[in-house]
Amino acid sequence: MSMCGNHDPVVAPGALARLKAADSAEEFFEILLVPYDQAVLNIARLHILKRMGEYLAGDDLDGIPEPIAVARCKSVLARAYEELAASSPLEQRVFKVLKEAVEPKAPKNFVPLDELK
Repeated sequence: MSMCGNHDPVVAPGALARLKAADSAEEFFEILLVPYDQAVLNIARLHILKRMGEYLAGDDLDGIPEPIAVARCKSVLARAYEELAASSPLEQRVFKVLKEAVEPKAPKNFVPLDELK
């Protein structure tokens, strides 16, 4: 999907309310007018939305004017999408299970030599 024209499209009023009610990743992209490739979304939809949520975690979007909040959401969604489109969910390790998959694990029955007497 691509956007046409030389200017940034304007997101329709009420976008925040529509985002809160969105049921799919595609709806997020359509509401915020962020172009996407369906093949990328098919593979990384949850990772993209989770990363977007991580970026927005410290923001109080309810306390700022809607156009600014929508611009922030659009920016972080585009950023999260680009990160996952340029690599892979496995490389980005957004979810805990993927992060833990690469952490070195100490053997369960390991006793350091300095603890032996």
